[in-house]
Amino acid sequence: MSNLAVLPIIIPLISAVILILTNSNVSVSRGLTRLFSVISLIVTGYALWYVATNGTVVLETGDWTAPYGIILVLDGLAALLVFTTNIVAVTCAFYAPHAGLGEKEKYYFYPFFFFLISGVSGAFITGDLFNLFVFFEVLLMASYALIVLGGGRTQLRESLKYLLINLFSSMLFVTAVALLYGVVGTLNMAHIAERVQEVEQTGILTTIGVLLFFVFATKAAVFPLYYWLPHSYIQPNPVVSALFGALLTKVGIYSILRVFTLIFVHQVDLTHELFIWIAGLSMIFGVIGALSTNNIKLIIAYNIVPAIGYVLLGIAVLNQDGIAGSVYYLVHDMIIKTALFLLVGIIVYVAGTSDLRKMGGLIHHYPLLGWLVLLAGLVLAGIPPFSGFIGKLLLLQGAVQAEEMVILLVGLLTSLLILYSIVKIFIRGFWGDEEQTAYTKGKSTKGLISPVVILLSLSVILGVGAEYFYPLVEGIASELVNPQIYIDSVLKE
Repeated sequence: MSNLAVLPIIIPLISAVILILTNSNVSVSRGLTRLFSVISLIVTGYALWYVATNGTVVLETGDWTAPYGIILVLDGLAALLVFTTNIVAVTCAFYAPHAGLGEKEKYYFYPFFFFLISGVSGAFITGDLFNLFVFFEVLLMASYALIVLGGGRTQLRESLKYLLINLFSSMLFVTAVALLYGVVGTLNMAHIAERVQEVEQTGILTTIGVLLFFVFATKAAVFPLYYWLPHSYIQPNPVVSALFGALLTKVGIYSILRVFTLIFVHQVDLTHELFIWIAGLSMIFGVIGALSTNNIKLIIAYNIVPAIGYVLLGIAVLNQDGIAGSVYYLVHDMIIKTALFLLVGIIVYVAGTSDLRKMGGLIHHYPLLGWLVLLAGLVLAGIPPFSGFIGKLLLLQGAVQAEEMVILLVGLLTSLLILYSIVKIFIRGFWGDEEQTAYTKGKSTKGLISPVVILLSLSVILGVGAEYFYPLVEGIASELVNPQIYIDSVLKE
């Protein structure tokens, strides 16, 4: 069953190659995209069940045993995030044909879609830092193609900014990996963790750890490294924005979660105190950005930043409740951010604008859309009993245990402001007189609403049915706070 670890990477990769061959026929590409995404979802769902039942799956490619060969490690965290990634992929695959892509579909949109999913899945599963870099580059190359697809001047300008920032962070990534290899003589993460443990993380290792954090923080868009994200993420088609908002920053924060619960865990007074400050500032400045604009796309894009701050908070406190909260909140945010970007795409389509000042009364023509926006706001803000509440409750419990009361208060205040930023869309965009939205009549939302309904239903289920999902998350958190479990699984000691 070790091949389970490679299937989430191989299936999207093969799907992309097949779709290159069928690219000239858009209807066939659409059908195959939906089929392949559903197959991948079923396979990753089975992989998650298998890992939860039988434990970590390790694939030693080419029969080269760890730490010498390329190792793929499908543990509970990787399996859960890969499964969530494929939930996002399926909903986007069914939304895309109705999203007004037009001619963009003929420019290899669907192959790049699957290359992106393959790169994201590989980043979650890989067991060594060099291949983490490789999969980062795979997903980034796919994202470069998707972000410029059919773009005008503004889109190309923001794409250039996105490209340059990621090239710079990739250069730093290679530098940090080279330095780490020079010190410990290995790139297998379990082997690195073992060697860092033996020398009790010297000063040079802590410095390399901070450099790696800077690299991952740039990709995760935490404070103050988030400046490139909001405008870059709102320029492409809503499907691309949803994929970026749900997945790309999450690979960055996953890398921080993995590295700083496995390798750099011996001098937490320095690194994790820094994380506390960055988490709090990410929450504050992200929500300020969301409140400062009337562009509904920017409101959602800015709300990515405080969400990453919440996940970083759990990593910073480094106890079981905090880590469980980070994992729960990470899954929740991947789902709800996809729903919000897809919702905003529908609103812009029916209203003809993304400016809240030019909207009003949409609920008279699109009542279901309005109530879905309100529900999404409640889920995102963490109002009980939805999924955001469960994740934040665990994070706040972790903060209390670590006696970090200031960050607890910042988290609670930020939640209220996040709720206001989304409710503002509902009040200004959907409330008002019917006459204000006469120009929206006749625009069909067929095929656009159902993927959003599925995502929001999952968010509600994750909250209401938390007693069924929490044991899985608790088991993942238990493994993360005990890095020896991962080390022994990979090195078979």
